[in-house]
Amino acid sequence: MRRLGVVVVAASILAACTTVPGDSSPQALRSFTPAQTSTAAAGPVAGREPDLLLRDFFAASAVPTQRHQSARAFLTKRMGEEWDDQSTTMILDRIDLNAKPGASNDAISYVVRGTVVGSLGTGGVYRPDHGDYETVIELRREEGEWRISGLPAGVIMERAEMRKNYQPYHLFFFDPTEKFLVRDRRWVYNGQASLDTALISLLMEGPQGPLAQGVVTKVPKDSAFTGKHEGKYTFTGLGELDEEARHRFTAQLTWTLASAGVNAPYSVDFDGSQETDLSVEDVAEFNPNADDGAIAPLYALSSGSLYTVDSSRAAPVAGKFGSSGSIESADVSSSAGVTAAVIARGEGEDRKSTLELSRQDGQVSEVLQARSLSRPTFEHDGTALWTVSDGKQVVRVARSTTTGELAQIEVDTTELDQSEEPISVLRLSRTGVRVAVIMGGRVYVGTVARPAAGERKIVDVIEVAPTIGDTALTLDWQQDDSLLVGTASSEAPVWRVEVDGSALSSLPTGNVTAPVVAIAASSNTIYITDSRAVLRLPTSAEGSAFWREVPALQGTRAAPVVAD
Repeated sequence: MRRLGVVVVAASILAACTTVPGDSSPQALRSFTPAQTSTAAAGPVAGREPDLLLRDFFAASAVPTQRHQSARAFLTKRMGEEWDDQSTTMILDRIDLNAKPGASNDAISYVVRGTVVGSLGTGGVYRPDHGDYETVIELRREEGEWRISGLPAGVIMERAEMRKNYQPYHLFFFDPTEKFLVRDRRWVYNGQASLDTALISLLMEGPQGPLAQGVVTKVPKDSAFTGKHEGKYTFTGLGELDEEARHRFTAQLTWTLASAGVNAPYSVDFDGSQETDLSVEDVAEFNPNADDGAIAPLYALSSGSLYTVDSSRAAPVAGKFGSSGSIESADVSSSAGVTAAVIARGEGEDRKSTLELSRQDGQVSEVLQARSLSRPTFEHDGTALWTVSDGKQVVRVARSTTTGELAQIEVDTTELDQSEEPISVLRLSRTGVRVAVIMGGRVYVGTVARPAAGERKIVDVIEVAPTIGDTALTLDWQQDDSLLVGTASSEAPVWRVEVDGSALSSLPTGNVTAPVVAIAASSNTIYITDSRAVLRLPTSAEGSAFWREVPALQGTRAAPVVAD
């Protein structure tokens, strides 16, 4: 589960470093705000006291260019040659210094402590961590100035420095069906001489980190990006791609550049013989933002029945689900015209939950029965859905595209099984490549791998929001692949969490009364059910904005359901 809870000492410093083309590239732990690079990057100040010099060194470590040349200026000549800056990039909430006994006029040692909040891997991939950090750093005078003479391998930085020096961008790879582009969040140093070429170089290296097993790329292994020449992005090794594969590669390239704000058109040269100018219009069918601004149908589950909700009224859906009175949870796939509902039957020890599917023609099918079933969650095209049986077994139910028959498979959850806590919530991302779960009130994100045809496995499971502790009650995905989490905390009942765990922020508390027991989101509106009502908030709202009741559901206890 990649939980970190150990004290890191000098003899065994944690490791996880990142490299963007030619540079190590750590990242911030909150939303990026442009700022000036630290003045400490210029080098040590003459006559600097040892504790201040050490702090300047940590600030300079945020500048990765030329193997942390700025930071090396704070080291003795010997240490500057020996320091391994590539083995570790560890982000701490803050860095505390305490001098050890035995200091002299020419030598002093400091105990360095802090709380780990994350680390950085190859290609700017962020991984959240949580644990204590401790090491010892030695300083001595060299040519009359204090310099660092002993420190462990790797880089440590305060997250405040990361917020000054790094920014997240998205690379794009394909889901295994090659129908949808999937965002791969990476962190890049602000001082890159050319952001566009840095991002293309990362794209050519392929998917990295937790997402690697869930996506595919159309970049051939023997291909290369050879730089930008006379305004053209030049590539080799792509000449053998057929027309369809080349089109998909250009979709990855175009949307990666466009999402970073690089102006189109993008002039591209493939193997010196094929030139073209690209824009997002050329690959519009793969637009990862296609759902932005779209009106998603809103439903509500109230008193065990499902309702459609418009601007002024709520009406029961047609068929059995509109009058059931026994529905525990539901999900709707408007693209496939399918509704899934968990129906409660019996009482006490005899109580059972049954998963049922209703199609547009009104036909209802019983699919699965267990003592308990989690709220179902559809894959993007609605041909398959997932649920959790009895808190442990994750089941995928798929409809054959040829026969129309339903089949069940058990999803491999070996990594989730390391926790003894049951799974209370499970939600698939919009592309179906990621899955988010709540276990024991804590939030985890994993990648959906496909070991073989028809098989699914949840891999690379990471706790993404340790800050909220064990208070999570409900969650759902937003269009941009971030998470919304409802909690039992009265201080911060609703959170937004970035998919890589690199940032989380509390949404306006306003008039929300914990606990938040249901949550859903369209491209422009967030819906929650708190202890009193169903509330809504525009996704663009900030600061002290207040949540408002959904007019059609005023005075009604309900759970919002946004169809895909």
